[in-house]
Amino acid sequence: MLAASLYGCAVAKPNNTENACEIFRQYPDWYVSAKEAEQRWGTPVPVALAFIQQESSFQSDAQPERTTILGIIPGPRKSSSYGYTQALDSTWQEYQESTGNRRASRVIFHDAVDFIGWYNYQGYKRNQLERNNTYYMYIAYHEGHSGFADKKSWQNKQWLKDVATKVANRAIEYHNQLKGCKSSLNKGNTSWWVF
Repeated sequence: MLAASLYGCAVAKPNNTENACEIFRQYPDWYVSAKEAEQRWGTPVPVALAFIQQESSFQSDAQPERTTILGIIPGPRKSSSYGYTQALDSTWQEYQESTGNRRASRVIFHDAVDFIGWYNYQGYKRNQLERNNTYYMYIAYHEGHSGFADKKSWQNKQWLKDVATKVANRAIEYHNQLKGCKSSLNKGNTSWWVF
């Protein structure tokens, strides 16, 4: 199966989302996409994976639960966040316009991992956040760049700090896992570059 053919398809959640090597062995084209995004925007592959794990657990069509009316009637969703990245409609549209990729879809891993790189690059430019500082990058991702700059919006949110710590720890785990399989992933993906 060609990686290029999978770029435009939503796929099932990986069998083991706890292990970066297994994720990329199951979906080798995802490794290519993650490396491309890293080279383009500077967000390390393990950091991007940790964001996706936290935001959607690698569920391509993840979205917030609906509210209920009178406790039983389905109401609107709590926000427009959707897909691997849980990006809001407005933020996704900004990404599409900024990159010129109007066909980008939140349910396509290739586009999702590129979005995370792009968003973190904006944080790097606006707030001087290092792209390997997963803790602060995640807080900026959650609160928005302006919200991050206004520390009042997040400094008293202990739950958010706890989640950011969890995401940072997950990125370290993914990094350590990838050290053990990077050479085999690189070897296995050399043929993708000819397409």
